[in-house]
Amino acid sequence: METLDIKRLKELEAENRKLKQMLAELCFKSLLQEEFIKMF
Repeated sequence: METLDIKRLKELEAENRKLKQMLAELCFKSLLQEEFIKMF
């Protein structure tokens, strides 16, 4: 792999981690909302 390829791969990996974290947070919020709704 060339230097630019390695740099791009690292950027994509960082973006992927960020997106996975965002998804996890949204799923958690959704579960909390569902539990809250069940209470009432």
